[in-house]
Amino acid sequence: MASHSVAEQTRRALEVHLLDGSWPVGMRLPAERVLAETMGVSRNSVREAIFSLKDRGLLFSRHGSGVFVSDRLQTAISSPWRQLVAAHPDLRWDTLEFRRELEGATAYYAALRANANDLERIEGIIRRLTDAYDTGEKEEEYRADADFHEALAEASHNSMFLYLHSGIVRMLREHICLNLMAMEDPTGEVTDHLRRQHLGIWDGIRTQQADEARQAMLAHIDFTWSELARREEGRAGQ
Repeated sequence: MASHSVAEQTRRALEVHLLDGSWPVGMRLPAERVLAETMGVSRNSVREAIFSLKDRGLLFSRHGSGVFVSDRLQTAISSPWRQLVAAHPDLRWDTLEFRRELEGATAYYAALRANANDLERIEGIIRRLTDAYDTGEKEEEYRADADFHEALAEASHNSMFLYLHSGIVRMLREHICLNLMAMEDPTGEVTDHLRRQHLGIWDGIRTQQADEARQAMLAHIDFTWSELARREEGRAGQ
């Protein structure tokens, strides 16, 4: 097998450790020798794989201390998160599954606990989002959509939801952006669905109907899931 292929497989194997949580943020990686022996590859292959992950911002070095797992999931076009989704397609579905549970709960508690400042902020974001739908300004739509979900987490006034959300906010923003890009539809049908879904979530929160807010959020995530799956099936059949 070509050494390039071995290094590529080694890189993908290391990525799995980052994705499944076995290598958490801040962890020091095992020594190259240990990784090479464990994986049954050469140290050169391990070194090349680590260099690739460092170059993408997923790992970093501390002089004299070793290589560590980074917390940087940048939002640039070539962000590590975008590259990981491309290399590991199941990650998209894992993230949607996670978001369904987390954001259904945050919508529920935001409806119960949002104060006047929270409601004012969310209403302002809804205005930005609907304006973006009307004008077709996609970049603003992506930003406002992500801001909306972040504002709900803050309005839940639950320290653990805030902790979880703040710890992965960059990843969630990138995930939302990728999903919206994948669902772009020149007919405007998808946009109409998304508009109604966000307004439904907002209505549940505004009227303090917690169950309604949660169900609207679950319907929103489920729609995203089904729309992405439909498009993926279409590409596979081409």
